[in-house]
Amino acid sequence: MIRAAIKKTLGTFELDISFENDGGVIALFGPSGSGKSATIGLIAGLTRPDSGAILLDGRPLVDTAKGVFVPAHARRIGLVFQDAQLFPHLSVKHNLLFGRFFAPKAERRIALEPVIETLGIGHLLDRRPGRLSGGEKQRVAIGRALISSPRLLLMDEPLAALDSTRKQEILPLIERLRDEFRIPIVYVSHAVEEVARLAARVVVLAGGRVVAAGTVEDVFGDSAAQAGESRFRRASFVTARVAGYDEAWGLTELAHPAGTIWLAGRAGPPGRDCRVAVRAVDVTLATARPAGLSVRTVLTGTIGRIDTDDGPLAAVTVDLAGHGHVVASATRKALDELGLAPGRPVFALIKTVALDEQTVALAPR
Repeated sequence: MIRAAIKKTLGTFELDISFENDGGVIALFGPSGSGKSATIGLIAGLTRPDSGAILLDGRPLVDTAKGVFVPAHARRIGLVFQDAQLFPHLSVKHNLLFGRFFAPKAERRIALEPVIETLGIGHLLDRRPGRLSGGEKQRVAIGRALISSPRLLLMDEPLAALDSTRKQEILPLIERLRDEFRIPIVYVSHAVEEVARLAARVVVLAGGRVVAAGTVEDVFGDSAAQAGESRFRRASFVTARVAGYDEAWGLTELAHPAGTIWLAGRAGPPGRDCRVAVRAVDVTLATARPAGLSVRTVLTGTIGRIDTDDGPLAAVTVDLAGHGHVVASATRKALDELGLAPGRPVFALIKTVALDEQTVALAPR
């Protein structure tokens, strides 16, 4: 468990946050300048807070009231940054082994071979960083952090410098780290898709303050959490259980209390929960159950809130039978003509073709 309640003044910027997490992946989410990286630096011991405390598994890393400050090298925390920061004069194998120096022999519980196999870097061991691609460098950086057998892993925008193809290679690897090595992770990002795919809980920062915290579904299910985002980037996340796979049509059936969600292709073993990203622009609202449409996914819900500005569009948050939310983009004219308002029952329609393999991930266990 990590628990933090800290304050730090950095020039004109004031950080004042508190959060906790019992395990798994917790994400710090927010725009640039919101305080995410400053928080990582305080947890890692790279900077000292002006006041407050950070506890890891009940033991204080820093407690200003008691005069406690554990130096960075003694915290047993693995770090992965946007820049891999590998030693250019060392081979991949020796970069990996460097992490082992930070773990006492009695606590070296993560062996080299499983890490190499999980990250798929066995063929790179004799190379130096200058001969690696960006994605390969990040794999090695993650491996080096793991070899140190950390009590906590901090990942600060680890995919920000990679293109979309490389990101799709690394994301499944981080999922495997989460599920197989069971190391708690604090993951920093301003990319909604990364956070939703990896994290169990989210802390949203803005201006150095926590403005929202909770599960991915709750935080991103509210249209206010992504205020200011382009309507094409706004998304909500629905968790549903794999009910089966239709071999004849190549579709996966996901069971949700609000209705059945259909996905193209396979999405995991039966009985496993999947988290589905749904873009707001791909959701259509109806006041009556539709007929004669090609849309396969029809979810019953109730309008929770409607956010508008001076423009022609609105963001509508729909409560899905008390099991999450979905956000829909619509014109204010359509809302007026349909008489849509908070509390009104609606049907949320989602085209199967709008959901691809990059929008679906196995939910954290």
